[in-house]
Amino acid sequence: MPVCDVCFRHCKIEENAVGFCGARICRGGQIVPGNYGKITSAALDPIEKKPLKMFESGKMILSVGSYGCNLRCPFCQNSTISWSEKAFKYKADFYSPEEIVRTALMLRNRNNIGIAFTYNEPLVGYEFVRDTARLSKEAGMKNVLVTNGCASLKVLDEIKKHIDAMNIDLKSFSDGFYKNLVGGDFQMTKDFITGAVQACHVELTTLIIPDENDGEEEMRNLSAWISDLEKRCGKKIPLHVTRFFPCFHMPDKEPTPISKIMSLVDVARENLDFVFPGNV
Repeated sequence: MPVCDVCFRHCKIEENAVGFCGARICRGGQIVPGNYGKITSAALDPIEKKPLKMFESGKMILSVGSYGCNLRCPFCQNSTISWSEKAFKYKADFYSPEEIVRTALMLRNRNNIGIAFTYNEPLVGYEFVRDTARLSKEAGMKNVLVTNGCASLKVLDEIKKHIDAMNIDLKSFSDGFYKNLVGGDFQMTKDFITGAVQACHVELTTLIIPDENDGEEEMRNLSAWISDLEKRCGKKIPLHVTRFFPCFHMPDKEPTPISKIMSLVDVARENLDFVFPGNV
């Protein structure tokens, strides 16, 4: 039975069945992206919304997304396209890479600099990211990836030469948080971030959830790791420390106090030059 090599799950997928992410499918004995070109969401966004603070500030970018995700975050803001039952049966419109690039080019008169792959987890359909970003790059535009970073280095190698900037979620600095709350792989995420920083501009985002990942010692460890990576790679890595609001499977959790966000920003600034509060 074919085994998917996109992430740590290594799903064994039977013919015409889909993997855990709901996007990768086995056809003719080959595992392929069933969501290729199936666009569920598109918008012209400020680049700061990705969020990117230190890349092409003040510009706009065409954001596109499909369906599927390899994590199961109970605080997901895009669950209807990421990991609900509906997402796995999503009837999305098909757009070829050429059509996406043509649309992005037409939007240049609205300050558009290129294409951002976002909304769901783009790397569960990395082939579409690769093909579209290559054409976009050839047309002289920029490409941005917004990802959970829970993908193999093989996937990174497939896309990195076409990507100009990434925002990667570093959801916590705890193996237990990754395993027990979001169903991810902490080490794979760190390895992906390390590889991405060597390839393009990278900013990181940590959503602060009360009583889950809001400890000062965890933020101190997280920011120290980023600082060490900065030294090894010779470049700055901005960190966004973002406020949680109740949603999805966490409707009763209180919003993160603004005072907590600002306190953790101060902790992170012990190690980092560029730390930005988000959702405050």
